Amino acid sequence: MIISLRKCLSSLKFLLVFMALTYTLYQLFSLIGAWITPVDHYRIPEGHAVKAFQPSDKAKTGEMMGDRLRFFYWYGE
Repeated sequence: MIISLRKCLSSLKFLLVFMALTYTLYQLFSLIGAWITPVDHYRIPEGHAVKAFQPSDKAKTGEMMGDRLRFFYWYGE
């Protein structure tokens, strides 16, 4: 069995380039992810924010729950 040095070096070069490009792409995606994500997920909203849920003592809690669920699915929040 003959092992070609040229083929081994070519394969090694391909592997190194592939690993370098994979690492670069990973770093690029993490940079974009850090840019898109807000800094503090649980901060108090500012500006024209409204409270999303206000519990009440009404008798029709089942109907309110259905309306809230419909609203949730309609706006996708």
